Amino acid sequence: MIFIVVRFKTKPDWSERWLDLVHDFTEATRDEPGNLWFDWSRSIDDPSEFVLVEAFRDDAAEAHVNSAHFQTAMREMLPALAETPRIINTTVDGDSWSRMGELSVD
Repeated sequence: MIFIVVRFKTKPDWSERWLDLVHDFTEATRDEPGNLWFDWSRSIDDPSEFVLVEAFRDDAAEAHVNSAHFQTAMREMLPALAETPRIINTTVDGDSWSRMGELSVD
């Protein structure tokens, strides 16, 4: 699978509106064939930083980047961002989360 983590730093006046801004993009991406997950988190240390964790089947990420909703989201996000997002994009074996080996809940 293609595993991607992106850190988005928003302008302070956009921090409380960020999830609303990306809502349609999030829903459209989750509906894409080949999307495994697309989940947002907010930093507990910096309320203006949002982290996106996403995964696609190996052949699906290109269609995502070329989709109309992706292109629209990139334009709509721009005024809300304080800096260029930082990304980790890699290929990982498997297609789902694994159980943590160091901690087990019975």
